[in-house]
Amino acid sequence: MGKSSKDKRDAYYRLAKEQNWRARSAFKLIQIDEQFDLFEHENPEKVTRVVDLCAAPGSWSQVLSRVLIKGESFGRRAWVEKKAREEAALAGANSDATDNGADGDADMKELKPRKNVKIVSIDLQPMAPLEGITTLKADITHPSTIPLLLRALDPEAYDSTTSSSPSTIRQPHPVDLVISDGAPDVTGLHDLDIYIQSQLLYAALNLALGVLRPGGKFVAKIFRGRDVDLIYAQLRTVFEKVSVAKPRSSRASSLEAFVVCEGFIPPAIHDGSMGIDALKNPLFGGAAAAHNVSTDGNVSIEVMDVDSEVKPGANLTTTKTVSSTGPHKENQTRMLHAESDSSSKLEPLSQKPVTERFAVENRWIPPFIACGDLSSWDSDASYALPPDHVSLDPVQPPTAPPYRRALELRKEKGGAYGKTKLGALGRA
Repeated sequence: MGKSSKDKRDAYYRLAKEQNWRARSAFKLIQIDEQFDLFEHENPEKVTRVVDLCAAPGSWSQVLSRVLIKGESFGRRAWVEKKAREEAALAGANSDATDNGADGDADMKELKPRKNVKIVSIDLQPMAPLEGITTLKADITHPSTIPLLLRALDPEAYDSTTSSSPSTIRQPHPVDLVISDGAPDVTGLHDLDIYIQSQLLYAALNLALGVLRPGGKFVAKIFRGRDVDLIYAQLRTVFEKVSVAKPRSSRASSLEAFVVCEGFIPPAIHDGSMGIDALKNPLFGGAAAAHNVSTDGNVSIEVMDVDSEVKPGANLTTTKTVSSTGPHKENQTRMLHAESDSSSKLEPLSQKPVTERFAVENRWIPPFIACGDLSSWDSDASYALPPDHVSLDPVQPPTAPPYRRALELRKEKGGAYGKTKLGALGRA
């Protein structure tokens, strides 16, 4: 499919080139921000440190650069300014009102860059540099990425004479927002693609748990499969609010959506470790932390004291740790949500009848929100191009496409779509 045909069939592909975006996915982040105000346009100091995972080719990082560093109006701020202009136009009945509206438009167009902005972008593929953004080529599923991320976030915390291990540095400054637009190279086997996508989501989430500040936000791509409710429930254990967003620039025929998690609750892991220690012992996927083993080889276990009284709705419950190496030990276990205690049942859910096991009250379904103006372009529609339309080249061609070798071989053979100078014998 040529550029002209793709311009007609994909409006956002055409708009991305016209508005100098590296990819059409930039509109997805912009439309999500319109709904959820990810960048806090009224309180700029709340979002100044952002991590972009699976960033290549850099469209989401480009949005971060233009909104946070350069101060351009996109997303919620642009939507608010548009509504203000419309209200001013309706209210301006005389020339004075028109002049005031013009002055207001000039103020709205003023760039508002933020101070002390730190943005780190990570991807396994190389990415062209962007202004004010630290770019890392690393694998988010590998533990070796952790020290690289921490060094990029706080370079002053590392000393050239010390090791780069996360345990040798101080706690990093927390991050306000973590976003991830990562997706696997789809194979067409939907169950396999959904599984690999969920593992990418868990890898991004594990990194977010170690660097997000309390109350921070997390946005990631997700494929809506059969058992996606499990992922929603797991996200809700560490976030106060979880929503599923479907931007208008995302094709309706696609199963992709974006989980928008707000109000991060730092979990107390095992012995109360948080931050960097949380990166060593991932909660969701990855290697599990080892159990406490005494000198005689016995493994300690933690059980609930049946004599302890728990008040309904309490956020903290007292438990006793029973170990073979010592007496009873008191510790605190936190309920992340107020209804956590009231929803717990003595009988395991797996042992209940099928009709009760899959009852509505035993499921938690997050709100599904369509983002973007309904009057905007439809990503599934085809549009007629004007006669003088000129197809533009992509803003940033792929720096190291995995199909580069295939293109070189096709060029050497002197043909395309299986047609070569060697003919049918060469193809065989």
